[in-house]
Amino acid sequence: MKNIRNFSIIAHIDHGKSTLSDRLIQATNLVSDRDFKDQILDSMDIERERGITIKSQAVCLPYIAKDGLAYLLNLIDTPGHVDFTYEVSRALASCEGALLLIDASQGVEAQTLANLYLAMEHNLEIIPVINKIDLPSADIERIKVQIENDLGLDPESAILVSAKEGTGTEDVLEGVVKNLPAPSGDPEAPLKALIFDSHYDPFRGAIVNFRIFQGKIKPGDLISFMSNNVVYRVEEVGIFQIKRVPKKVISAGQVGYAIAGIKTVSDIRCGDTITLKNQPCKTPMPGFKDVKPVVFSSIYPVSSDEYEDLVAAIDKLKLNDASLIYEKDSSAALGFGFRCGFLGLLHLEVVQERLEREYGLSLILTAPSVRYKLVMNDGSTSIIDNPALYPDPAMIEHTEEPFIRASIMTPERYMGSIMKLCLDRRGINSNYQYLTSDRLEMIFELPLAEVVYDFYDKLKSITQGYGSFDYEIIDYRQTDLAKLDILINGDRVDALSQLVHRDRAVERARTTCEKLRDEIPKQMFKIAIQGAIGGKIIARKTVSAFRKDVTAKCYGGDITRKRKLLEKQKKGKKRMKMVGQVMIPQSAFLAVLKTDTD
Repeated sequence: MKNIRNFSIIAHIDHGKSTLSDRLIQATNLVSDRDFKDQILDSMDIERERGITIKSQAVCLPYIAKDGLAYLLNLIDTPGHVDFTYEVSRALASCEGALLLIDASQGVEAQTLANLYLAMEHNLEIIPVINKIDLPSADIERIKVQIENDLGLDPESAILVSAKEGTGTEDVLEGVVKNLPAPSGDPEAPLKALIFDSHYDPFRGAIVNFRIFQGKIKPGDLISFMSNNVVYRVEEVGIFQIKRVPKKVISAGQVGYAIAGIKTVSDIRCGDTITLKNQPCKTPMPGFKDVKPVVFSSIYPVSSDEYEDLVAAIDKLKLNDASLIYEKDSSAALGFGFRCGFLGLLHLEVVQERLEREYGLSLILTAPSVRYKLVMNDGSTSIIDNPALYPDPAMIEHTEEPFIRASIMTPERYMGSIMKLCLDRRGINSNYQYLTSDRLEMIFELPLAEVVYDFYDKLKSITQGYGSFDYEIIDYRQTDLAKLDILINGDRVDALSQLVHRDRAVERARTTCEKLRDEIPKQMFKIAIQGAIGGKIIARKTVSAFRKDVTAKCYGGDITRKRKLLEKQKKGKKRMKMVGQVMIPQSAFLAVLKTDTD
């Protein structure tokens, strides 16, 4: 066991985690040059296209150190985006150490700090690594000062690497072997293993990824999951070396996988403890914190006969994505679907894209909203995230919405424009502090509903990509909430309803009506698109009708003949409007979700 090291790579988004993982895999000759491809651990197409990591991936690297000993290094690559912090906390729970990666030109950013605190909560040994030293804008001395002042780590222990060019890879491997502690645990004790991830294989069923803290596991063992006491017989155990490599036994300190013919996805819970049925351990491992969804949206299939496929797809996706929360939902306009909770807008986009690609579904999503707390006149409170459940406003005493504490790190020159952006979003500037002479951290308290919409995109564009953002939810505060209904031809479309702050209602209603006007095709009659709060119309746009020229064959002569024909046409259109149904295309629902910047 003293020759095993379990570590993960943590950093802010885009600081080079996946590239460094690639170099470590190449340095240990795990993959031949012919089979190698960039971002080798990112297995999903969507990760490759966007250049982001969504799922934590584990790989076991065989390494011969300079002292001649052979080591097994278990590396868990983690995502950097604030939406996937949950994945990071799960990866860290199964490690003894972490490489904290810092970009040599960007320096310490918001997620760098957030991930450092996560690692400290798990008592991990941390090695700072300065990446991208080959960039012309790299300023290593400045970064070392930041490591000492902002992170409180020893700048002299920092390893200098360029993951792109492969310099310093050997130093990283040596640093891991020398500075990170070996795992501890008794291989002879009863089995105790923590599930940190799982994924679905259509041929073998659910595959569990775990880290063993004590005991050992081998094929033929009867294992039990401690949270629900389900028992399975193990068919295969092994380690990850890009592909699954079966082993005869896996013992304490190692990271591996088990296949046990698990058919139902819901039996596996990330954070659960695996033990042997006949010789169980006394207490389960402390799991990681429960995930809290912050953004809610309903997903419906475009054609109602695809509903069964959607049920199966969401069940399978839930296995790979423990943070997705959903319940059944139905709508008058769109039929049956699911109300889902997401960790943020990027998470919502990723789930939508995976359902469409991996399972071939066409979906409609409703406008995202957050959880509001309603205090009724009779003193009872209820929590809603779905505009369809909003009660009669006369029954509500007051409403409360979630607030977040946002930490924004930025060069000083963007301070004014960030101030303006946050104050426009009803933010309160609680304080700011200079980290260095030209970089500062600004702390804002903002309503989550304003951040969910398009805050992150705007922040990136006004700071030219230099601003970084991290947030945590603090509490609920009183607000003035209104339900904005969208009426098309006088009919309320429940899928387009939104819960908005009353001051922003008119602006939101106008943008929604404008987008719908551009998307809804013309009919033979005029279509009115209106935004309303209760019975009061606050915005309107009209889709003009096709006009058939009924007076074409009536040339010259008396004007009354033309009038008569136009009046006749008008009556026909009126009758048509009474019976006419407006078909809303799927693109219209998606257009409402998109922000102006998209």
